[in-house]
Amino acid sequence: MNRSWPAVVKSLIFVLAAVPVACGDTGVDPGGAGGSRPESPHSSGTPASTSTSSASASSTSAGGGPGVWIPALETSWHWMIDHALDLNDPRDMGLVDPTGAPIESPPPTVYDLDWEFTPAETVAALHAKGAKVICYVDVGAFEDYRPDAGDFPESVKGNPDYHWEGSFWLDIRQIDVLRPIMLARFQVCKDKGFDAIEPDEVDGYANDSGFPLRYGDQLAYNVFIADLAHSVGLSVGLKGDIEQAADLWPYFDWTLNEQCFEYEECELLVDSFLANGKAVFEVEYDDPFSGHMTDRSLFCEQANAWGFNSMEMPLDLDGGRWPCR
Repeated sequence: MNRSWPAVVKSLIFVLAAVPVACGDTGVDPGGAGGSRPESPHSSGTPASTSTSSASASSTSAGGGPGVWIPALETSWHWMIDHALDLNDPRDMGLVDPTGAPIESPPPTVYDLDWEFTPAETVAALHAKGAKVICYVDVGAFEDYRPDAGDFPESVKGNPDYHWEGSFWLDIRQIDVLRPIMLARFQVCKDKGFDAIEPDEVDGYANDSGFPLRYGDQLAYNVFIADLAHSVGLSVGLKGDIEQAADLWPYFDWTLNEQCFEYEECELLVDSFLANGKAVFEVEYDDPFSGHMTDRSLFCEQANAWGFNSMEMPLDLDGGRWPCR
């Protein structure tokens, strides 16, 4: 799914506790689906038998071994997952803004592209320009239009993923079932020459997934995804799931967040990823119809002060960018 904004309208509830626990949300989305805050990993209860009981069961941590690319804290980047990248199109290449007007910022040194749409030749061409390339992969939802759709058994398919046609939440507790499917996808990224994985939809526990997913189930699955990416020699970022950043930053090499300024959540990334020397890629959307933030003066100064790699972008991620620096 070429998704570009969270299905959940965030409503953070900050909870004071004796131990640091990432904040959850109400699970309410614009379409009216909702749910209560999932249990934290410190809550009592028996974990699902098909998933790891806690993040501490991980066999690897961020870094993934020698040769794995780790982005610099300050990195010029572009995100374009709407269609196959045209190397000769300045909008696709992030060299102009979405209207086609020139921008003064440095050209991207990192490109985030769809795993299916992007051939090995495009990755090689970007490498020849000195750029690194991130592979966008949906790991938390079933997409009925992907080439491997037939590999997903019915037992893992849940409720529709709000707003995204043909997309359905996965039962992430069934790691044994999902492991070979996700490994095959990550291997496609590796074989095409990608440098990293952007795993999307890793917050099913906070949505109306159709399954009784808990905070700990999501932690276990997300750590599994991080380990899987590292096992094939690729860097991996935490996409969204900001409420679990405090628990998950040790396992991921960087993070990519949407709209943390709009939802007033950014300090969670400052206190986790940035505090531990890990890059933050961040986007606010230009979408007047839905009411999303459109004025860069509202966030760029603070983003630059913190050291975020922030941009304003079109909601469809179909080319062009307005970087903060």
